[in-house]
Amino acid sequence: MGDSPENSDGLPWETEPVETTPTAKELEDAGQSAMFSDAPAAGADSAPEPSIVPSAEANPQPKPAVEPAAQNQPYRVLARKYRPQTFSELIGQEPMVRTLGNAIERDRLAHAFLMTGVRGVGKTSTARLIAKALNCIGPDGQGGPTIDPCGVCEPCVAIAEGRHMDVIEMDAASHTGVDDVREIIEAVRYSAVSARYKIYIIDEVHMLSRNAFNALLKTLEEPPAHVKFLFATTEVDKLPVTVLSRTQRFDLRRIHAAQLEQHFAMICGKEGVEAEPEALHMIAGAAEGSVRDGLSILDQAIAHADLDAAHEDGGKVTAARVRDMLGLADKGAQRRLLGNLLSGDAKALLAAIADQYALGVEPLALMRGLMDLVHRVTVAQVGGGEADAPTEEERAALQDWAGKLSAGQLHRLWQLLLKGHDEVRSAPDPLVSAQMALLRVLHAADMPDPGKLAKKLEEMGQAGLGSAAASPPAPATSPTGKMAQGEDIKTATPASAPASDPYEKFEEFVAWLEQRGHMQLGAKLRMQAAPIEVGAGILRYSMAAGFTDNLEREIRDTLTKLVDRGWTVKQEENTGGLSLVEREASSREMEAERVRADPMVVAALIAFPDAEIVPEDPDAHEQAPGWSRKA
Repeated sequence: MGDSPENSDGLPWETEPVETTPTAKELEDAGQSAMFSDAPAAGADSAPEPSIVPSAEANPQPKPAVEPAAQNQPYRVLARKYRPQTFSELIGQEPMVRTLGNAIERDRLAHAFLMTGVRGVGKTSTARLIAKALNCIGPDGQGGPTIDPCGVCEPCVAIAEGRHMDVIEMDAASHTGVDDVREIIEAVRYSAVSARYKIYIIDEVHMLSRNAFNALLKTLEEPPAHVKFLFATTEVDKLPVTVLSRTQRFDLRRIHAAQLEQHFAMICGKEGVEAEPEALHMIAGAAEGSVRDGLSILDQAIAHADLDAAHEDGGKVTAARVRDMLGLADKGAQRRLLGNLLSGDAKALLAAIADQYALGVEPLALMRGLMDLVHRVTVAQVGGGEADAPTEEERAALQDWAGKLSAGQLHRLWQLLLKGHDEVRSAPDPLVSAQMALLRVLHAADMPDPGKLAKKLEEMGQAGLGSAAASPPAPATSPTGKMAQGEDIKTATPASAPASDPYEKFEEFVAWLEQRGHMQLGAKLRMQAAPIEVGAGILRYSMAAGFTDNLEREIRDTLTKLVDRGWTVKQEENTGGLSLVEREASSREMEAERVRADPMVVAALIAFPDAEIVPEDPDAHEQAPGWSRKA
């Protein structure tokens, strides 16, 4: 049997270039990753049998397009479909991108990188982008490491499709043992097969066991020049310090809500979906800084809108639908609820809570919504600018409250709502707890702030309310029963006493003795002696009531030791004077009476009959000016 031109070099199925399987790029464009499936090509039900392959001339067929096959592929969620493929698509992480760009440009690349942050901010995506940037060779095959990988060379395409043999990605959550790490240690000795660097991406690295971390330490500290380690984790505090010290750490930040809104709006435009700005604002707020969480919610919102495409909204992602889907409180209902709180309308408040609960709004979400409103009102008041709100109506309401409420009222309102939020979260019946918490806030709103209360008490005192304010206090008596308050010193001492007050000079004299070490004599003089005359070289005194000792000789002997000149010391008969200790006690009692007679205190005692005046520290009372000790 002679050979035909078709099989002159072999069998027909060995020579005829029949393409039966699509490229990985076609599979990725169709929504199916080559890592997880080797499905047949688009438009082909199965691979043709070699024995019945028709020739192109005998049965001409148009080449199947990718578009019909895309309809048969599984739907790819937005979080996977719009995963960043370049650093320019990675939003919100500009400091990290700048650092990496400078390191690549200056050839100062670390051997190990650690990406940490909350879920969905781009840790794994960043690790893959670094792998692509380090191994990119450019469209012409001559390029080097760059912060802007071309995305078309073989390493870039293979890494994007997850099939590059020199980029090994490992999930530490399912490979936690030392044996898994031992495989890495054995493999790093061999050079990369086709790439510039052999790269190990270990996701959720904090899940590795303690022994696995210890086994990796030596290799992580001194890896071969062709090996790079890229770690990603959400719980960096669980990593040993020995690992942290061997890596270059990047803390990926939460994405700001405004950036998320712009990102979601861009994706809606690419998907041909119309969405209200307020709806995107709600989704961005619910995402809590996570791009993946936000895209998952957006995916759900688009599906929720498509269920009712025949509606007048035409499948549009509206704020009302997102609110219903997420179980959030209506912003208008939240504002009405806060208005009821501030106006003190308890009946309307309970009715509004019941309406929201009937619509499916959880009590905890209701409390969070009110706290968010109070926070935005406070920020608008402090900033003095326009309130942060997606609609003009809400901005106007927030600005109005910011102008009417004081800073003290807003802070007190926040504290009460925060306490109520904690109670609702731990209560056996959240609805009842929310009602009681908001009623407490409502009634507390009527209470004046401390400044206004003090001013009101001052006005009451100045008006002379109460009989206690009208009647003067009774004069105080000393512990010895002698009248001290209101008495002039001349009437408390004999007629021979000088007109000036001798107590001040006597206090100085006793302090002078104590400073020179005669503490015992000083204590006796303070407790027993009532001064009559104290001057240059003269001391006349009497003994206070209840004391009979004669201190004259002891005082004279002590002064002889201390000074050269002679002193005249004379102890007179009991004149009924007060010692220094008795004088100080009488002064304290007088001060207490003066405080009790103050109009402010009188008004406070009238407003609060059971109140008592209790000194914080009895030793901290200032002495009356006439009796203060000079330094």
